[in-house]
Amino acid sequence: MLSPLTHDDPATVATYRLLARLGSGGMGTVYLARTPGGRTVALKTVHARLAIDPAFRARFRLETDAARIIGARHGAAVVDADPLAETPWLATEYVLGPPLDDAVALGGPLPEPTVRALGAALAGALAQLHSSDVVHRDLKPSNVLVTAYGPKIIDFGIARAAGDDHLTRTGAAAGTPAYMSPEQASGTEHPPAGDVFALAGVLVFAATGHGPFGTGSPADLLYRVRYAEPDLTGVPEALLPLLTACLSKDPAARPTTGVLVDHLHDGHGEFADHLPPLVLTDIARRATDVWLQSPHRLPAPAGASVAETTPSTPLSRRRALTLGGGSLVGLAGAGAGVWAWLGSRETATTGTGGAPAPTGPTAIPATTASDGAPAALWQGESLDREQSTTQLLAGDVVGFAETVSFRALDPRSGAVLWEDGMVMDPQQVTTDGTNFYVSDGPNNGPGSLLIRTLSPRTGKETARTIQLKGFEGTQFGTKLLTASGGRLFATSRLGRQTDPLEERDNGWHLLAVDLRTGKELWRRPYPYGNARRWLSLVVGDRLLLGKNSDDLESFVVETRDVRTGRQLWRRSIPLEQSLSFIPGQLAADDRHLYLGGDRLRAVRLTDGGTAWEYGKGSVFGVPAVSGGLVHANEAGRGLVVVSADKGVRSWQEEPSGRSLTPALLTVPVVGEKYVYAPVQGGLSAIDRVTRRSAWVFPTDAERYVVDATRTRILGAGETSVVAIPFA
Repeated sequence: MLSPLTHDDPATVATYRLLARLGSGGMGTVYLARTPGGRTVALKTVHARLAIDPAFRARFRLETDAARIIGARHGAAVVDADPLAETPWLATEYVLGPPLDDAVALGGPLPEPTVRALGAALAGALAQLHSSDVVHRDLKPSNVLVTAYGPKIIDFGIARAAGDDHLTRTGAAAGTPAYMSPEQASGTEHPPAGDVFALAGVLVFAATGHGPFGTGSPADLLYRVRYAEPDLTGVPEALLPLLTACLSKDPAARPTTGVLVDHLHDGHGEFADHLPPLVLTDIARRATDVWLQSPHRLPAPAGASVAETTPSTPLSRRRALTLGGGSLVGLAGAGAGVWAWLGSRETATTGTGGAPAPTGPTAIPATTASDGAPAALWQGESLDREQSTTQLLAGDVVGFAETVSFRALDPRSGAVLWEDGMVMDPQQVTTDGTNFYVSDGPNNGPGSLLIRTLSPRTGKETARTIQLKGFEGTQFGTKLLTASGGRLFATSRLGRQTDPLEERDNGWHLLAVDLRTGKELWRRPYPYGNARRWLSLVVGDRLLLGKNSDDLESFVVETRDVRTGRQLWRRSIPLEQSLSFIPGQLAADDRHLYLGGDRLRAVRLTDGGTAWEYGKGSVFGVPAVSGGLVHANEAGRGLVVVSADKGVRSWQEEPSGRSLTPALLTVPVVGEKYVYAPVQGGLSAIDRVTRRSAWVFPTDAERYVVDATRTRILGAGETSVVAIPFA
């Protein structure tokens, strides 16, 4: 909940003494602070680079005004603010209560009486906000704090006066995809009824533990919000009619906040009487912890100069417009969770033109940790909460397909070489190791799939744009798979982006494109099933495809001839964990595909039959194959290494005396000196001689690749990208 101050955080802001960090996002930092009289507050400061933007300052003033409008009963009371200061800041009461998502994680879905009390109070809060012609536009579980006296709505960073769109670019929509309203997802005006739609999503989450439109990439979520029916599985029967009405695609069909209060409020007891004991206990704990907090500051890294004021971190255009983060307590925001959907497709920036330079990495001093773990060679920020693809290597460049942007970095320094804002979803980009390939298509008019070829170092187009008419090339209708041997493989549907919902699952094809001529080589129809795209790998003259089944209980594997698309074989393997697989995780050599799960398996590429099985009855992670050996984490034990030809154990990790929990959904990295095995909280380097963990590098990275020079491991996580030495 609370993090130490960093070496370059200020000691005070105005008259407020800073005690700890509550969180940091793309817009600024939120601190726990105390007044000279002893009052504890949440104090938000704004990054200096944003403070010089007049439009942002106007938005910050509106955030302050909206927080004042909702008041202390339904929000975090504004204690003080100075939006005109050189570094704008806002101080609010420190709210003693967990965010709603934390409350649900603590004890599971909330009982119906709690959901009713929560909904009635939130509807009342929105009514007060709407009465002043202000809409919130980003209501979600992490922006609702649960206190003993009722819920409080926070983070008004993208709130605005109803009907006033001068602070938002044309065709853009800000918010969080899973809880957007359909009108917001389409980039049009978000009326008060849009907040009602979002409120219903919050209540569905409170009652079930899941949102009404599931999880996945932003593009998939936005599509479901606009066109799909909500998933109300687990919602109490008595609440179904009301929440269904709130989730109507037609704003005019949704009930008002007044109707919601009337139908949800039971008229009995205080709000605390409706809260589960675990939530009440957590509220009490937080009330105690805040007074035990004394200022603690992390030391400056070796070689770093200590700044006297809050640092000015450069922000890319992507981060200025699309800000992500988890649930933060107190004011919780610093713009956390803001996600901007760029409806206009004409703002791509490559090279060094126009837009501010993307965020650069932090150079890390070349020191080692106490256990011998190396320091990071460089480290930077990431905006990739979905973590839906592995880093892409092309030439001597590594590419990160993140939320609404694709960045190409120099692996040696971490410097951002270029950025393409037209890549709004990871499924729009792939590589053959030489170039990056990006798909796109028109949002209106006849369907068309456009494929651009981009230089790894510059992001400039190096070939004529390929156009395939009839296919829907947008992020909703095309998913690039892989490229190899002069061919690009994709899935795409015949149709256009404006097709009605009932037609969206029809017309899907696997297809191959000749990258030299721009001609379609073949297309093969297939049933679309669920929204998950195929994992893919080319081995010789075979296209190897893997995908979780529609019932999410097994892993469907098939191979096709790369020249004709003819299916050679297809097999379904029991493997529920396959839902969490991401592109880049298929492990194969020229003979077998290797899979984890309830055993290690080798599947023959010739006919799909089982070549061997190892460790039946245990649980194994996603494997990596190298040098004729298959490497995988085994639950409760650690790394196990078996021969790729027969599945005979070669060696197994020995206890190192430290407590390590193997991470099963992250692929190990195989080096000459170490096998780098993912563990919870980091990457464990297992010495291939001693077979023990030599050190653990702490990181949130969950996807790793090795650069072209084989000297660096490049990791990517939800919040950071990092490079460490590879041996």
